[in-house]
Amino acid sequence: MSDVTIIGAGVAGLWAARACLAQGLRPRLVDRKGTPGPHGCSWWAGGMLAPLCEGALSEPAVVTHGRRAAALWGEVTEVTHRGTLVLAPERDRAELQRFAARTEGHSACDAEAVAECEPDLAGRHRRGLFFAEEAHLNPRQALYDLSQTLIAQGVKVETTALAPRQIAGPVIDCRGMVARDALPGLRAVRGEMILLRAPDVTLTRPIRLLHPRHPLYVVPRGDGIYMLGATQIESASRSGMTARSALELLSAAYALDPRFAEGEIIEMGADLRPAFADNLPGIVQRGAVLHLNGLFRHGFLMAPALAEQAAGFLATATTGDLFRED
Repeated sequence: MSDVTIIGAGVAGLWAARACLAQGLRPRLVDRKGTPGPHGCSWWAGGMLAPLCEGALSEPAVVTHGRRAAALWGEVTEVTHRGTLVLAPERDRAELQRFAARTEGHSACDAEAVAECEPDLAGRHRRGLFFAEEAHLNPRQALYDLSQTLIAQGVKVETTALAPRQIAGPVIDCRGMVARDALPGLRAVRGEMILLRAPDVTLTRPIRLLHPRHPLYVVPRGDGIYMLGATQIESASRSGMTARSALELLSAAYALDPRFAEGEIIEMGADLRPAFADNLPGIVQRGAVLHLNGLFRHGFLMAPALAEQAAGFLATATTGDLFRED
């Protein structure tokens, strides 16, 4: 017997199950494709827990709720607390100034400070911003660890094909783009990423390279492996990564550190991020169904907060600031 059925076992669905358990609710977790894998956009996440950097382009709620994400993830998986370093090519120094004006919680870095943060970048970048509060994780390991904590509490993913209308009781719908039929305002934003092995490069924290056309983030995964991301294209195409996107990401990585040119490409991936018009994740209530959706580029950052508010509503009928008008 269950108190609530959760459909979708990506990052949002897994956190919804954990939050329901914390409220004393017994969840049933259903995903026709099973546990997280290459079939979902959670698999292709960068793993940056960087709310202050996201504040450059995101609503204040992302910063406010995202600042708790590292602590919450730390309860279930390993989180690395080494901050974020933001850089820009000298010709694009105005991009760095604009980023600084739109964000908080950073300190300015000259060439010496950049080299102190990341010795491998010594002499390559003259100025930057350091966000000491931020963190990162390995998203695939984090999904596995979160799944295991649920299994330990008796919650396993059922590989059953269910739609919300087939369920009588409360439902938390975490299907992402699959739920577009129920959420007409939802749109797809295509993201493409590269997993690269570059043992000659040693970086210890996420690096964001600002560029007016091809911004880049690089996230270390350990053992000389880095995630390069990510394109952001208004498209619902599920085709493989394009040559244009690969060239843009690899060229930007080369601008950060030319030694990336000798790296080995391990994987290239693309998937669709669900987003509302304002790019702010939210909860939409329709009858007995709570839709947790619109995570956009904030999946690992915002899933814990969305899950807490959804479970809190089921337990106490209290809504939070992440509930959206239908």
